Amino acid sequence: MMARLRTSDEHPPVRVSFLGGLGEIGRNMATVEVDGRIAIIDVGVLFPDAEHLGVDLILPDWGWLLQRADDVHCVLLTHGHLDHIGALPYLLRDLDRSLTIYGTRLTIAFCEAILEEWPDLPAPEFAEVEPGDVVDDDPFTFEAVQVSHSIPDGVAYALRTPHGMLVHTGDFKLDQTPIDGRPTDLAHFARLGDEGVDLLLADSTGAESPGHVPPERTVGEHIRQLVTEATGLIVVASFASHVHRIQQVLDAAIAVGRRPVFVGRSMVRNMAIAEELGYLDFDASRAVDPSEVDRYDRRELIVVSTGSQGEPFSALSLMAAGDHRTLEVGEGDLVILASSLIPGNEQAVFRSINNLSRRGCTVVHGGVAPVHVSGHASRDDLILFHNILEPEYVIPVHGEHRHLRAHADIATLTGCPEGHVLICEDGSSVLLEDGRVRVTEDVPTSHVYIDGLLDDVGPALLRDRRRIGEDGICVCLVTIDTHAREQVGDTIVTQKGVVFEEDAADILEAAKKAVDRELDGLAPETFEDLQAVQRRVVQALGRFWRSETGRRPFILPVVQDL
Repeated sequence: MMARLRTSDEHPPVRVSFLGGLGEIGRNMATVEVDGRIAIIDVGVLFPDAEHLGVDLILPDWGWLLQRADDVHCVLLTHGHLDHIGALPYLLRDLDRSLTIYGTRLTIAFCEAILEEWPDLPAPEFAEVEPGDVVDDDPFTFEAVQVSHSIPDGVAYALRTPHGMLVHTGDFKLDQTPIDGRPTDLAHFARLGDEGVDLLLADSTGAESPGHVPPERTVGEHIRQLVTEATGLIVVASFASHVHRIQQVLDAAIAVGRRPVFVGRSMVRNMAIAEELGYLDFDASRAVDPSEVDRYDRRELIVVSTGSQGEPFSALSLMAAGDHRTLEVGEGDLVILASSLIPGNEQAVFRSINNLSRRGCTVVHGGVAPVHVSGHASRDDLILFHNILEPEYVIPVHGEHRHLRAHADIATLTGCPEGHVLICEDGSSVLLEDGRVRVTEDVPTSHVYIDGLLDDVGPALLRDRRRIGEDGICVCLVTIDTHAREQVGDTIVTQKGVVFEEDAADILEAAKKAVDRELDGLAPETFEDLQAVQRRVVQALGRFWRSETGRRPFILPVVQDL
């Protein structure tokens, strides 16, 4: 390993902070601060699971970053998956100024497509990088390194700082025969290793999986066999960004004379972008619009669809439920789920599979056939990678805690001293100074929940939603006269989701009496305070429902002043 050059005496330590992606699959975002200026690496979203009722997206909390908005210098994007670029419009909105955003050609194209839906944002300055490019954007000097992943045009970044070199891999695997002929550039990483990597931030998603990730081409072979043997309509569900997977589906379709039908908004958009930029090779004139499928024999078509994760309103879920406007699936049709099963989506995916099976479809997925390979380096791949790079310090990133722990074990196994392997969490910060890394104070961060036009509905609101969903809601209307200091009119109690409607009359009458007894016992001056009356109504109904049903419904008191 070559000796490291230090020019750090007049420079403060380099600070690296993590705002997302540690302990979860998604919300990937980190910052690197050099000489008071901040570069952001990836700005991703996390998709909600069943417990996030009504939530559309989950973002990193970059509130502390907004306090230093003028210090934010640029954004480096590793690739075009939404868990790395999906929060970009929200960041631009909150910073309320333009930024220089570095990324490869396809990554930038996907960002531009997202930003078309945000016309009022400050226009960012996109700067295209190619693998091998060295960019000097003072005070940042960084180099893009080619990596293979489940989307084309992925790169890692090597940042040369006054205190040493930092390498962020982004998402990667070691497929040496990728569809686009652009494998992870191990020779380039070896040169960086020879120069001396002081801190490695590396993808951990596959660290628990033994062995090596099979090449993407093996999936194409199995898909082609399935397509060749199929006799009815074929539906292939995949991530809309998985251009290589879809290229192999299209190759199989061409081989048997089938026409592709792209279904799902993101699928249609991404395939158009990929085809226009030359990342997808097929005759676009052979594509059939979904509105015209009735003009063709089902045996002539192959549907390429979104919905592989069982999303409720995705094209595949609508087909499985018989609710799609133009496409029907049934007896003799073949459905291939050519994607991974993201943790948390199991129930939704199995629901789609069961619904498709009820309609007579044959469903093939990764659990029964090799129709998917991971886009993330597994254990033996990571061992090789660490031996090539020989980093001085390692922080596993991108993964749940079990993945980070497994990756930390790999780093130690390959010679990194145990004290030099740091398992961090969202909010953690470290300092790189003269080639040494130490933990420093955290930055404040959490999850930001986006629900439609509502920004950050927050954990308290989610708790209320879960409570309503689990125990129901009880609404109580009470009218008081604050001047006369007494209750007037009848108490009205209603409920939803606590008891069956047909059984509700008697129990609601008992609930009403419980509230009236509580109010009858109040001192006259209490009726001058609406909030005090509300609290007593909630207490009386809380005791009543627990006693009568053992439930704790969400109680909404409405106290009005006559």
